[in-house]
Amino acid sequence: MEEIRFKTRLREEMVDLTVQVQEAVRKSGVEDGLVHLISPHTTGALTINEKVDPHLKDDILTWFHEMVPEGTKYGHTGGNAWAHIKASIVGADLTVAVTKGKLVLGKWQGIMFCEFDGPRSRMVICRFVRAA
Repeated sequence: MEEIRFKTRLREEMVDLTVQVQEAVRKSGVEDGLVHLISPHTTGALTINEKVDPHLKDDILTWFHEMVPEGTKYGHTGGNAWAHIKASIVGADLTVAVTKGKLVLGKWQGIMFCEFDGPRSRMVICRFVRAA
């Protein structure tokens, strides 16, 4: 198991963790298998999406803001129901294949942490499974 710790800078943002996850895979020694990523946060989530065009991240966050706005009256007493809803839509975990010690991702793909209630200190837990 490996923990990736980081701080988000904005209220809502998508943080590319691909390099950090690849480094965790390298340190684990797993050559072929899986890495399972878990966000232990209820207002943050994980997804795989394009990592090259920064405008896409903005488009995704804008869509979420329009679909689940902050100003709407929610029953959650914590005052951040919108962040919990967005995190539930995206999901708290991912599994990525590892082959020859490398993450199996497409050319444009990256592993993104979606911050919906920042800025905060965050972490992602990496669990490794070796192929038999």
